[in-house]
Amino acid sequence: MAKTAGRWVNRVIPELAPVTDALLRKPPDSDWLSWRRTQDGQGYSPLGKINRGNVSRLKLAWVITMYEGSNQATPIVHDGVMFLTHPGNIIQAIDAATGELIWEYAYPYPPASRTMGGPMRNIAIYKDKIYLATYDAAVVAIDARSGVPVWRAVQADYTKGYTHTIGPVIADGVVVSGMNGCERYNNDGCFITGHDPETGRELWRTSTLALPGDPNEATWGNVPPERRAGGDNWIPGTFDPELGTYFVGTSQAKPWVAVSRGMTPLDAALYTSSTLALDPRTGRMKWHFQHNAGDSLDQDASFERILIDVGAEKQVVTIGKDGILWKLDRRSGAFRGVAETLPQDIYARIDHQTGRLEYRQDIIDAKIDDAVTVCPGAAGGHNWQASAYSPETGALIIPLIQLCSVVIAGEVEQQGSYAATINTIPMPGSDNQLGRLSSWDVESLQERWTHTQRAMFMTGVLTTAGKLAFVGDVDRYFKAFDVDNGKVLWQTRLGAPLHGYPIAYAVDGKQYVAVPTGIGLLRMLTAEQSPEIYQPIGGNALYVFELAE
Repeated sequence: MAKTAGRWVNRVIPELAPVTDALLRKPPDSDWLSWRRTQDGQGYSPLGKINRGNVSRLKLAWVITMYEGSNQATPIVHDGVMFLTHPGNIIQAIDAATGELIWEYAYPYPPASRTMGGPMRNIAIYKDKIYLATYDAAVVAIDARSGVPVWRAVQADYTKGYTHTIGPVIADGVVVSGMNGCERYNNDGCFITGHDPETGRELWRTSTLALPGDPNEATWGNVPPERRAGGDNWIPGTFDPELGTYFVGTSQAKPWVAVSRGMTPLDAALYTSSTLALDPRTGRMKWHFQHNAGDSLDQDASFERILIDVGAEKQVVTIGKDGILWKLDRRSGAFRGVAETLPQDIYARIDHQTGRLEYRQDIIDAKIDDAVTVCPGAAGGHNWQASAYSPETGALIIPLIQLCSVVIAGEVEQQGSYAATINTIPMPGSDNQLGRLSSWDVESLQERWTHTQRAMFMTGVLTTAGKLAFVGDVDRYFKAFDVDNGKVLWQTRLGAPLHGYPIAYAVDGKQYVAVPTGIGLLRMLTAEQSPEIYQPIGGNALYVFELAE
């Protein structure tokens, strides 16, 4: 037994089955083993005891307070044990049926390494270990039964700005970890690493920026290698074990506006704003597809990559801040379809045969101090709140934000400067309904239904075999929607705005639904845009629900 800083006496989990590759590929219905439950990132639970007929009977089973900071966590559950990541690089093992704490681990990070409020969106479990990516740009392995640290592998120097907002992903027996905090100019650029799960030894390192020697280096124009920035990974990737391919999105080039980085939007700046398909054993890039080349408006394309089989086609589906929904062939990266989920005026033309986007001319021509108004804006469109797939309906349930932006380019005054002023405004025609939840048919790329409301949705979506879609909003409501028609079937108001990613799991045959609350990265934005909605400071917690008898 060992005491943590909070004087809690840690215990050891007596029995915990190893999490094998086979288990990650096909988890028991009761478990939630990866960021979006399964390696394909669908965010879907096959549990159906909570369904459209009885969801109105949901009641609180237990709740646990979480540590302070930006709270966008995803609990994982295995063998009746929940592993919960907190702000502050803290992990707890909890009895998933009762909420009783078993052990707690607190990583001793340097205070200066914690940036952006300290979100940590996920952790990973493999064999007998839990894997955490830390604020100070390292990966650590922790014994899953005891919470005792096993190894630590440093990826980068946190004093150069490198950090993490996401945890690792297990792909083909490799601990794959993407880097965040790549805004500063330095010779190392941005990258993804693969690590041996037993020792932490770095197996490979793949740059997310085209540097000297790369065949796509010319896409950076005249910008020298030491001034190429961006390409961060701040949303976890997904893995196809049949193809042996890891899929991940990259963020835009930095600084945000092309003219500020000595470029134009016609300079693609690979491999930013792209889907990358990597061999997780070697880090080799199998293919890449750039969604919005030469981004100049803080329009990230770094979000969830969802693997869906549509007929005989193996596809990867994603959506960016611009609200553009993409389908790609995940074998080759070939374009398969595109749709506008929101009214947009960023692109003057979208070629539906090739997926090529053409910016408005004033975006291409923008100079320093020019104001450019675009819809959707820098907050989205879509953002880190992940979509979920409903296999019963063949539809993707997508949380959207109806906001626009005024972007003013600035000069780069110091290393790491974003060099832009971004002002946010409601989307014209939205009637100030800033939150939107939409169902999109994956095969036809047609909208089936949409629900709009004043409060922005601030969690990812959870879909279940009960034909429900769970999602939470900034007005403290946790809601269950009918996936067929978008009707709200149940809602409850919690102590703070909902953030992070809801999950479903079962212990001894009883189904539970869990969701985190607290503050998030967009709190200043939501307070400014919805001042009438009360957003308490703090309130970080995990709420767990069950059916009333």
